[in-house]
Amino acid sequence: MNIGKHIHEILKKQGKSAAWLAKEIPCERTNVYNIFKRKSLDVRLLMRISIILGHDFFKELSEEAFPKKK
Repeated sequence: MNIGKHIHEILKKQGKSAAWLAKEIPCERTNVYNIFKRKSLDVRLLMRISIILGHDFFKELSEEAFPKKK
């Protein structure tokens, strides 16, 4: 999973902009665009973004790393 790309997808689904996320984090809007390009993120930053967007990125990453066997 490209986490930055996934964050961007979730942000768009919620109808929110990069400028909105930058204000919430807080950081510069250009930094948000850099986040969208990253394949990995610092855990604290990912936690902050998860809380802001109300989306559990950690669960998705865990399910990708440890798929449930049927």
